[in-house]
Order: sequence, then structure tokens, then C-alpha cells
Amino acid sequence: MQDTVNVIERQPWLEPASDTVQRGLYHAVNAGGPLGRRISDFLNGSRLGHPLHPAVTDVPIGAWTVALALDGVQMLTKARRFLPGADAAVAIGLVGALFSAASGLADWQYSAGRARRIGLAHALLNTTATSLYATSFICRLRGKRKSGQLTGTLGFAAVCVGSFLGGDLSYRERMGMNHAPDQEPPDDFTPVLAERELAEGALKHVRAGDVTVVLARRGGRVYALAESCAHLGGPLSEGTLEGESIVCPWHGSRFALKDGHVLNGPSTFAQPCYETRLRDGLIEVRGRPHQ
Repeated sequence: MQDTVNVIERQPWLEPASDTVQRGLYHAVNAGGPLGRRISDFLNGSRLGHPLHPAVTDVPIGAWTVALALDGVQMLTKARRFLPGADAAVAIGLVGALFSAASGLADWQYSAGRARRIGLAHALLNTTATSLYATSFICRLRGKRKSGQLTGTLGFAAVCVGSFLGGDLSYRERMGMNHAPDQEPPDDFTPVLAERELAEGALKHVRAGDVTVVLARRGGRVYALAESCAHLGGPLSEGTLEGESIVCPWHGSRFALKDGHVLNGPSTFAQPCYETRLRDGLIEVRGRPHQ
């Protein structure tokens, strides 16, 4: 099956098509101003502390699995009492598919390279599945039961392939996962930089044991966070300071300097934050006891 995924992601038309769609999404979010940003953050799951897309995909997949099972039982037993349940499951799946598509696009708009191409193929397969189920629902309403069941079965096959691609995005490309470093910072205060080398309002990346850290000086205080953005690994030392926060240069995630919590998405994970102190003209860093 992985060979099939590799063939899909090498299709030459996926790159220009994904570029066009991604630019369209970017302009749509920006055109919405602050409201567009809040909607994007909601769809990314920034306020939940967890990506929204994996949670809402369970609704259409689960509903359409129930519909397939009830259709199967009905065809075997010829009992019509299973038909209303199957029809309702198809309808519930269609509603869930709309939320799943919106949250999926919100995640995908920040992807690049192979993940972007696989993501577009994933979206196209799921769009095909949704269209087939919409056709199935219309057929059922019109009394064309067999046509509705057939198109529903084809839709379920498309869902299965699309779900496999979704798994590839999650576990191979790490879409929606925490990209902050998993190394442990030093337990004891460790000198990382001479104090005079960090000016007010400046950012600088340093090493603290095995962890790469971004130092920020704001209002006379020195803050330390993990250098790699939790969203997709962007270098925070190349970002900007806005008030008491740091903004990732790649996709605009904004984190509080004092504790790393998410102020604006698309990140859904807080940024690891470390303790600092000034001693003998040196900036020292250590891990926080609760981390």
C-alpha cells in the first residue's frame, strides 16, 4: 500500500494544483481579517490544545461505517426496519464531513513538499467520498434504494483510501504533531551566553545542554523558549517580538514569553519554556521543575 502512496505523491499535477489551492486559502484567511484568523485558529484547534481535525473525522467515518453495516444487514435479512437508521447515518456523516473538510484544510494550508501533495490527494479522495454519499442520500430520498446503497459502498471505499493517506500524513509527515524538541533541558542552571551579547528587543539562539533555545530580552528581562516552533518546527530566533510574545516566522504562531502558551495559532501546542537567571555577567538556563 505504501508503494501506492509513493506513486500518488509523485503525480506531477499535484504540485501546481496544491500551490493554487494553498494560495487561495491564504488569501481567504487574510481577507477575513481578525475574524478570519479566529476562525482559522478554531479550525486548527489552537484553543483546544489539540488538533481539531483528527477528532471530527471520526464523525463521518463512524457514521458511514454504521450505514454500511445497516445496509448490509438489510440486504441479507430483507428487513426494512434497518433502512431509516442507514439513511440517518448517511446524513450525519455528510454533516460531519463538512466540519472535517474545513478543519483539514486549516491544517493543510501550512504544509509543504510531500505532505502538501499527499494532503491534496487525501482531500480529493474525501471530496469524492462525500459526493458519492450525497448522491447516495438523494437516491435514498427518491426511493432508489439499490442505487443509494451502491454509491454509498463506493463512497466508503474512497473513504478507506483517503484515511490511509491521512495516516501517512500523521505518522510519516507528522502533520498535527508537536514539533517542539523532546530533549530534556539541563536540571541545573547552565551558562549559555554573555549578558552583553543579548540586546533589548533582540532574539538569539543558543545551546543549553542538548536543547537549542531562543533567548529573548524584553523590558530588561531575559526569557528562554525552545527554538523549534511546536507547530511545524520553524526557527523562532528568526521570528519577531510583539509585546510580551514571540511570533514564528513561518506560519505566525504566537507564544507568550513568560510561559510559552499559545496566543494565536496555527500551533495547538504550547512552546516549551525554561527558567533563566543572570549571574556573573552570564545568562544561565535550566529546565522548569514541572516540565
